[in-house]
Amino acid sequence: MYQFNFRPVFDNLDMLFYGAWLTVQLSFSAMVLGLIVSILGAVAKTSGGRVLRFIVDIYVEAIRNTPFLIQIFFIYFGLPAIGISMSPNTAALVALVINVGAYGTEIIRAGIESVPQGQVEAGRALALNKVQIFRYVILKPALRNIYPSLTSQFIYLMLTSSVVSIISANDLAAAGADLSARTFANFEIYLALTIIYFLLAFGFSTLFGALRRTFFNYPASR
Repeated sequence: MYQFNFRPVFDNLDMLFYGAWLTVQLSFSAMVLGLIVSILGAVAKTSGGRVLRFIVDIYVEAIRNTPFLIQIFFIYFGLPAIGISMSPNTAALVALVINVGAYGTEIIRAGIESVPQGQVEAGRALALNKVQIFRYVILKPALRNIYPSLTSQFIYLMLTSSVVSIISANDLAAAGADLSARTFANFEIYLALTIIYFLLAFGFSTLFGALRRTFFNYPASR
């Protein structure tokens, strides 16, 4: 009979919590940088020339139709063959940014195109320039429409980031793997990781829901 032993978990909670903090840091950094890539990609797809749209389409389709594991392997193990080497943490961040940038491009593009054309025409009739139209006419309605998708993408990104431990990047999954190798309490440690990831996802989901109700006047769900 298996003898459960949670002492290695309780004795190393600081290590697991630090790993969770690294996961949150990595996810936020990747999301912020990925949003910049996404905005540029969405603007290119909605307002750019044919060549630029074609390049963005290739990027989006290439990332969305290949596994994230292969992408991170290519960046960390493949690029050094042509002289581009990165530390595990840098490679993890770059892979996450590239990945979320592709998905975010389509999310933001859909948000921009969801704004009724009549509102844009009204902005032009008021002699607003393109920047003013984007800021005062398109931005808030688009954000309102895509906010659930963007926040879901962040949570998905945070959970997907556990894959980066496979190249020895520092995160919660890596902390758990290291602790498991030292204590052999595999069941207990990975159960603890499951609970921590769930609490992180649930906590951010609750926070994003509260922010949505505050900034976009959504009623609380019943």
